[in-house]
Amino acid sequence: MKKIFYTLTLVSFLSYASYAQVTKPADTKPAVTAQPTMTAKPATDAAKPATVTAVPVAAAPVAKVDNPNAAEITFETDVHDYGTVKQCADGGCEFKFTNTGKEPLIISNAVGSCGCTVPTYPKEPILKGQSAVIKVHYDTKRVGGFTKTVTISSNAKTSTKMLTIKGTVEAGEQATEQTVPLKKDNGAAPLEIKSK
Repeated sequence: MKKIFYTLTLVSFLSYASYAQVTKPADTKPAVTAQPTMTAKPATDAAKPATVTAVPVAAAPVAKVDNPNAAEITFETDVHDYGTVKQCADGGCEFKFTNTGKEPLIISNAVGSCGCTVPTYPKEPILKGQSAVIKVHYDTKRVGGFTKTVTISSNAKTSTKMLTIKGTVEAGEQATEQTVPLKKDNGAAPLEIKSK
């Protein structure tokens, strides 16, 4: 009977300890491993349960190891200045880069800072020493100065790179109501609401 009681007590404690570790928030102290110890009471004290004590043991910190053979993305330039362009002109540009690391470079994502900046990146791995381009298209329908960014994510040593495009869009000679909305007065009087 005592063995069953000790076993059930130990199992319930271990279940609780493992549940506490699974539900622990990520921003707390390092993981603590509970090591149960059982203290047996003398045979004459059979009515009292055995005590289980948890002894905390700090987990060893995990050190980040840099891969000396990792891929590395090197851009010829990370800023493209359009200068002054006309409204609705071609807003395309290219950023040429080379894999200067030893392993294949894999670009996992490229995201523009807003919907008017759309990047296109190579989906296949870029081998050591090979070059490729990331194409960026800016929507030049918007008039005025702009500075936008494209964030590149990859497996390179520097896993995130930021590319910048900037310039000024001048209003075109053929500005239409679609690109430059104007408020028109159609001469109609406002509606009056009559109460009864």
